[in-house]
Amino acid sequence: MLSCYQACYAASAVGYLTGRPGVCLVVSGPGFLHALGGMANATVNCWPLIVIGGSSDRNQETMGAFQEFPQVEAGRLYNKLSVRPSSLEAIPAVIEKAVRTSIYGRPGSCYIDIPGDFVTLQVNKSSVKYVECCLPPPISTAESSAVSRATSVIALSKQPLLIIGKGAAYSHAENNIRKLVDLCGLPFLPTPMAKGVVPDNHPNCVAAARSTALQHADVIILLGARLNWILHFGLPPRFRKDVKVIQIDICSEELGNNVRPAATLLGDINAVTGQLLEEFSKRSLKYPSNSEWWKRLRETMLNNEERSKGLALQKSLPMNYYTVFHHIRELIPKDCILVSEGANTMDIGRTMLPNYYPRQRLDAGTFGTMGVGLGFAIAAAMVAKDRTPEKRVICIEGDSAFGFSGMEVETICRYNLPVLIIIINNNGIYTGLGADAWKEMLKFGEPATCVPPVSLLPNSHYEEIMSAFGGKGYFVKTPEELQNALKASLTDKQTPSLINVMIDPQSDRKKQEFPWLTRSNL
Repeated sequence: MLSCYQACYAASAVGYLTGRPGVCLVVSGPGFLHALGGMANATVNCWPLIVIGGSSDRNQETMGAFQEFPQVEAGRLYNKLSVRPSSLEAIPAVIEKAVRTSIYGRPGSCYIDIPGDFVTLQVNKSSVKYVECCLPPPISTAESSAVSRATSVIALSKQPLLIIGKGAAYSHAENNIRKLVDLCGLPFLPTPMAKGVVPDNHPNCVAAARSTALQHADVIILLGARLNWILHFGLPPRFRKDVKVIQIDICSEELGNNVRPAATLLGDINAVTGQLLEEFSKRSLKYPSNSEWWKRLRETMLNNEERSKGLALQKSLPMNYYTVFHHIRELIPKDCILVSEGANTMDIGRTMLPNYYPRQRLDAGTFGTMGVGLGFAIAAAMVAKDRTPEKRVICIEGDSAFGFSGMEVETICRYNLPVLIIIINNNGIYTGLGADAWKEMLKFGEPATCVPPVSLLPNSHYEEIMSAFGGKGYFVKTPEELQNALKASLTDKQTPSLINVMIDPQSDRKKQEFPWLTRSNL
């Protein structure tokens, strides 16, 4: 790949999609520093990753060697393990430990430092400490008393809510969670990358009533989800003050963060969900679908869906976000892997584009990282090419988000990966300026002093980057042009393509009850 940071993001996505650590090789100094974002992103997202970095020769340390930097020390802030092998003989043991550390317990990133002088050293083969590959991660289950306590709390609930996190997706818990939802009749809400663990079109999915569900649930079951900023820390006003939280997580340190739980179940998400299923099969709990809680949720869902539908069916030009996503949703395959990045592009796309299968949505994640889009798309395409070659990868980017990694289009074309990139182009970050407004703005002086910093050059032809490297590019302004470009791109399963979709620079999300980010009151 063209950049160290994109390679690191790609390797981390491979880890999430396969359950085995992706490996990223970087050069010393600046190369290592460029990969730190990927290491941090993997650790915060709980994805397995191994980064192997070159470093300056050991006998030149503190002398100002070429690209000298304290890489092992710096790596400790971002990794579960940051280590330099003591000798060539120790390398196999260090690799085994890094693989094991990256996937055992809560997954994360590991860094291995290889000094430059190791490259030319020789060693007697018989002295190398060969180590067998580690066993798969042990599967732990929760205490039976905790399972019994949790089921009792759920059984007494009047307004329950199941929140599915990406930890459940990583655990491959989809079958057991689907059975739990169907057996107990629980409403569920997926976090962004947990979409598809249970299909978004399941009748018990209440994503369209997210705020209402969070604000009024009296019992919340967290399945591999954390009460962090994505879930507003589990605190009022987004949650009830007296909400009872049942927390299921593989990491004991996570239990009790921000809200004291009514029950804690420490263990593998899939295994613990199996324990809950077994317990509920004895109690025969089925939450009534005609309850007041369900009526309230369905009414809110219907209202929100109607508002989105009204925006999606608008005929005015330039198009808005909802119109664009409506046409994308109508044409893309149900089993495609969706990569989403941007501000409104990612947020609105999450609500408008359903996922039907687990581990088929990649986005900015827990760390809210911009710049991951094309790296993730390349990783997904490589994994799909190896495992499910018929599966399409569709990367939907805001125009600003595309700017972080746009030159990786060359990588996509170089390896002939049939990735479809769709840029939702509003000429800016959140909002931009139209061509006429841009010209008027320039009458007041130089762009550097007059143009708002969130505005980008109007009508930029990003599709020409794809064409320059041998892929197919489309510049579209109308629904008809968008439909034609989508059909042509999806029909051609051999060639990468990019659709540059121009929308109204002032297009925005529909009015929200709460801001997307919960801020401190201090």
